[in-house]
Amino acid sequence: MPKIVCTAPLPASLVSALVQTALAQRGTKLEDLEVVSLQTRTKDELIELVSDADVVIGDYTFQVPIDSDVVAAMERCRLIQQPSAGYQQIDVEAAKSKGIPVANAGGANDVAVAEYTVMVGLALLRSLFWADRHTRAGEWPQMAISQVGCVELQGKTWGIVGLGRIGKEVARRLRPFGCKQLYHDVIRAPRDVEEELGVSYCELERLLETSDIVSLHVPLTPQTHHLIGERELKLLGRSGFLINVARGEVVDEKALVEALKEKKIKGAAIDVFEVEPPPADHPLFSLDNVIVTSHVAGVTDEARRRIMQLTTENVARVLAGESPLNVVN
Repeated sequence: MPKIVCTAPLPASLVSALVQTALAQRGTKLEDLEVVSLQTRTKDELIELVSDADVVIGDYTFQVPIDSDVVAAMERCRLIQQPSAGYQQIDVEAAKSKGIPVANAGGANDVAVAEYTVMVGLALLRSLFWADRHTRAGEWPQMAISQVGCVELQGKTWGIVGLGRIGKEVARRLRPFGCKQLYHDVIRAPRDVEEELGVSYCELERLLETSDIVSLHVPLTPQTHHLIGERELKLLGRSGFLINVARGEVVDEKALVEALKEKKIKGAAIDVFEVEPPPADHPLFSLDNVIVTSHVAGVTDEARRRIMQLTTENVARVLAGESPLNVVN
């Protein structure tokens, strides 16, 4: 009897039903399928559960690490499936060395994150949240808003750091606004892609120096850890805005807090933190020139459905004897 261990906070009955549906659509039926959801989330329990698992589903909250010890205990695992784009809690190299593919749900929330990025960019430019707070406080800041800043996106320069799937979706949505788009990526896009998206390549330093808004769309790797620090924020300058919808560790939070406090940059929108959830007294929470949200850029009803569909379809592929898609290792 195949066994699935789910480390994400999902009901076992739901996972079972979705996988069985995906199997049926492939013309395969399993009379017996065991799905176990991790309850206490202790490492010892996880090691015991995965020892005879055929598939392990990762935790989209990243609170349950699948480290080398956990991977070492997997005796018959054919797939570790992560139900999100990010998979930083999984030791992908340990899995690779044991011949276990790790797959993610990349692409499922591209539209959601891109829409969020444009939304908060406009909100920053127009000081929307500042106006909301002051209006709720009984004020009428119709004229005062010009003192904090209220400008249009048209004619501004938007810098995209990371022109992957999400970066491209951001560029497509920005083009009708009439702003100049720069991008930086470790791999330059083909010329026809640049022309289609209306983007121009430049080095990161130049992008920071010349952009009014910079949005981050890079994976977390040793190379991107604290990619944006004190020096980079200084390059962005007093009129610049930063949007981080990538991973919290891509930005040096201490340097960001200092830059916002000292008005070294104009403002920021932060959806991801170095530690999640962040402490209740996180210094960003007390600042009025930053928008903070709880890692929700990719959370829409449509994205959740796509993630679950991609996840369970990939699990079904493997249980049916096929190769998984979206393998990252």
